Formats: sequence, C-alpha cells, structure tokens
Amino acid sequence: MAEVANPRSASQRLPQEALLLAADVGGTHARVGLVSRRPDGARPVTVLRYQRYVCAEWPSLAAVLQHFVAYLDVSAPIEQCVVASAGYVLDDAIVNDNLAWPVSIGELRDSLPVERLAVINDFEAVAYATQFLTAADTVPVVEPGTPRARGPVLVMGPGTGLGSAVLLPHTPQARVLATEAGQIALAPGDEREIEILRLLARERAHVAFEHALSGPGLRNLYRAIGTLCGVRAAVPAPDAITRAALEGSDAVAVETLEVFCGLLGSFAGDLALLYGARAVFLAGGILPQVRPLLLAGRFRERFFNKGVMRPYLQQVPVRLMEHGQHGVIGAAGLAIAGHVEPG
Repeated sequence: MAEVANPRSASQRLPQEALLLAADVGGTHARVGLVSRRPDGARPVTVLRYQRYVCAEWPSLAAVLQHFVAYLDVSAPIEQCVVASAGYVLDDAIVNDNLAWPVSIGELRDSLPVERLAVINDFEAVAYATQFLTAADTVPVVEPGTPRARGPVLVMGPGTGLGSAVLLPHTPQARVLATEAGQIALAPGDEREIEILRLLARERAHVAFEHALSGPGLRNLYRAIGTLCGVRAAVPAPDAITRAALEGSDAVAVETLEVFCGLLGSFAGDLALLYGARAVFLAGGILPQVRPLLLAGRFRERFFNKGVMRPYLQQVPVRLMEHGQHGVIGAAGLAIAGHVEPG
C-alpha cells in the first residue's frame, strides 16, 4: 500500500518544466517524490507529488516506481530518476541484505519512462538535505553553549540498517562523503557490553555496530540481554521492544534500549572525532520513536566519554531529525547540483 503524504489530486496537471523522479529507499519504506527544479524557499527544489510505500508489500522496487509514475499526470517528460538506496552499488546490483528485494539497476532503468537513472547512498541524500533544515525540523539532544565554527556535518542513524554520511561544506556547493561506517566492528564500552559482544560473536565472525544499532540489532540485543538475565522468552519485534521499554513493562526491553542508546552515543562520538564534525544529526526510523529514552542522558554520557576529547565534543551540537521527505529532497538536490553520475 502507498501512503499519500500530500493529497493533491492526480487529475491536476503538472507544470511543463524539467521534472525529476527521486526515491529514498530503505529496508522498511520507500519514499518517492516527483520534484521540480523550482526552488521552494530555502530548498533547491519543489516536491510536487510524494508517496511513502511499505517495501514488504511490493514485489520489487520497479513495481513501486511504476505505481508512482502511473499515479502522475505529467505533461512534460521526466528527465532523470535518482534512487537513494541503503547499501552500495556493485556492477549492476544494489548490495544490501536489508532491502526487501534484489535490485538490478539495468532492469530498473528499462522499466521506467525516464531519460537517465542514477543510484546513490540513502544517507548521502539525507546528509545533503541537512543544509535545508530549519530549527523546527529537529530536536536538540546535545546543545552546547557556544556553537563551533562551520565544518563537516555528520549524519547517522539506525533503521533497518545503520547509515552514515558526512556533509562537507564547500563553495559554491557542499559535497557529501558516503560511508559504510555501520559495518565498523562493534566496540563495547563496559563489562555488560563485553558480555553482549561475546554472545553476538558466537553467531558471526564479524560483529558490526549495525548488528546492535538497527531494527534487527534491537532483537539481537534483547536476545543477548535476556540470555544474560536468564530469560528465555520469545524475542519480540523491534517496535514491541521499544514500546515495552517506553512503558517500563519489560525489564529486558528497558535494559536493551539503555544499552542501545549508550552504544549509539559512543559510536556517534567516535564518528564525530573521525570526521572532525562540527555538528551531528541523528536520523533513521527508530530514534523518533524512542526520543524520551534518547534524551534521558545515556547517549550524552557516552558521546562525551572520549578522554581528552571530551571538551571538543561538548561543543558539538547533536540534533534529532525526522526522516520525512528529506531523503527525496537531498537526492534531487544532489542531482541538480551535478553530484550524481546518471547512467
């Protein structure tokens, strides 16, 4: 099923001007927009149509995009499609175990009425869109008294996987560094996390941060903590774990989210130091759901816990952003700025 986010009637004719199709594809949702090059306030584009799809309800990404195009009433050709997807491109395929289906770029190109198609990383698009955020679009998690000078902006967050990218200020246009930082080896920060890592390491040769900081990661943490607590109950779905933690109805779920927020703070602090970040934005599908726990202090405690670098990190603002249309806007903005290579 498709969720229509802006209820414009499909019978309304769209303007005869250069149009782009932009898609932000994660493991759970695909967000698709028809975008005009016309600026919309501080943003470089105007989103004319927008829908959100549940990936598991569709047989392929091509089916999602074909449905969206069929819903349009377009009087001008769609000149380009930009797909911002979790994972990375290898030959003709988008590689990511968290996607709902395999994606062939060639088949996708052949299935759409567009002149060109390009594929970029989903967090690359979200990072580019942070330039156009307003204060109302975010919630402060760490708010320093004195903002740091302009510099790299880190964007990271857990959803079906763990994404990360860095916005690099540049004149006349910013650049974006896409990363696979979620695949960095999980680094425990205390004895409990060492015990959890030992359990996770029994199941795989490489334990990445993504194996703890993601929807599936929540289940991994819950199962490991349950084992350590002597609880052998069935592992709930990620949303049930977060709900039980917020309600305080399940001690294992409460500890799971405490460990989750601590590991997230530690990881965010490491990446901020690695890239010399002057600001951090937290994105992804999970964090807005657990905002009270994120703001409770465990994240900040671990974010700052970097020895002699603590004073540096205390001057780095961290803000929580809702995903929304930002991936679509960022993907289109990158294309218009000439930072993608269409095929």
